[in-house]
Amino acid sequence: MRRFTLRTGIRWKITLAIAAVGALVAVALSLVVHSAARVSMLESAREAQLANVNVIARFVEAGRKPVLGAKINDPELPVALREKARSGRRGTYVQESRKNVPVVWAAVPLGNGQVLSLHNEFKESANMVRDLDRALVVGSISVVVAGAALGVLIGGQISRRLRKAAAAAQRVAHGDPDVRVRDAVGGVVRDETDDLARAVDAMADALQQRLEAERRVTADIAHELRTPVTGLLTAAELLPPGRPTELVRDRAQAMRALVEDVLEVARLDSASERAELQDVALGEFVSRRVTALMPEASVRVVADEIVSTDPRRLERILGNLLANAARYGQAPVQVDIEGRVVRVRDHGPGFPEALLREGPSRFRTGSTDRAGVGHGLGLTIAEGQARVLGARLTFRNVAAPGGVDREGAAAGAVAVLWLPEHAPTATGSFPTIKLSGA
Repeated sequence: MRRFTLRTGIRWKITLAIAAVGALVAVALSLVVHSAARVSMLESAREAQLANVNVIARFVEAGRKPVLGAKINDPELPVALREKARSGRRGTYVQESRKNVPVVWAAVPLGNGQVLSLHNEFKESANMVRDLDRALVVGSISVVVAGAALGVLIGGQISRRLRKAAAAAQRVAHGDPDVRVRDAVGGVVRDETDDLARAVDAMADALQQRLEAERRVTADIAHELRTPVTGLLTAAELLPPGRPTELVRDRAQAMRALVEDVLEVARLDSASERAELQDVALGEFVSRRVTALMPEASVRVVADEIVSTDPRRLERILGNLLANAARYGQAPVQVDIEGRVVRVRDHGPGFPEALLREGPSRFRTGSTDRAGVGHGLGLTIAEGQARVLGARLTFRNVAAPGGVDREGAAAGAVAVLWLPEHAPTATGSFPTIKLSGA
């Protein structure tokens, strides 16, 4: 059962975190301020009401009538306050009205056993509390908005640095050895992003050194094998005619071809290869080469175009693609030329999933039978030569009408060579090409 995952940027995560913290702090402070202000106002109202009822009590004891709405033995006097006054003590009481306006009572005992009380609604205090609440709400919203804006700024800076680091790491992964993540991140402020960039740079340097060491070892081994293999072929030519002699010659020639392929892969990996450019009519050139390499293949020129490329390397790419189709695919093999795009399609079981996912890899053919033909170098060399030309080589499978066939395999493999619009750079570059449907 797949778990639901919500993908958000670090900018918005930081913004939400700061906004949430700001909201919590604002709400807590607002509650504290509201409570403290209300208590303070009510205490002031109690003291003022008690002072008023004391003055009125002196007038009543002098024989005058109560004023300011004071009453003797008021039946609405709260019971708790009445009992306190009858016990000979002065006191106050706060009662909430239906309009949420506090009513402050004050009561004092008279000499004849009666109770003098006074009560008033403190609307001004309620209005002041409401105004204070409005101010607190506006202030809280302002704090949350300011915190969110600050989160956007901080998160945006961190997000930009991480995106620059990710883009630089992608360039390193695509084989650009001169890119350094730390330089791409830049900036004056030093934070954990710089630590991450330095770690990625150190890892890239270590991997580059290991790959270079493996390339040198592979090239040295292949170079050392070239001399004895050449001698073996020469010796095989001196053997008397016969079936054993044919087997020895066949295996020796296969070994020499493998050594030459390994050396070519090593040269391509070293990025020292340079294209010798010529202007050629792509449709005519591909038609002639396909006819010579695989006469049974059909060629269709949808649109011809003059391209600046290296004919020798282009022929090498076509030869390897056609050889791969002949070994692992099925007839018929079709070659289409449309402008700067060359498609080679067979009607076999298709490319292995690992190749479609990760690209060509040396000594991996996608077959579990290691006794089969091929060493997995053909497509690797084709991709390397395409890189020297500044072109791009892509692979995909074509499904049969209605999906896949009974055995679950594709109904054909398609290799697409995208030649660049401009001549390649000194080291080769991948062009930006609009995919209009391969």
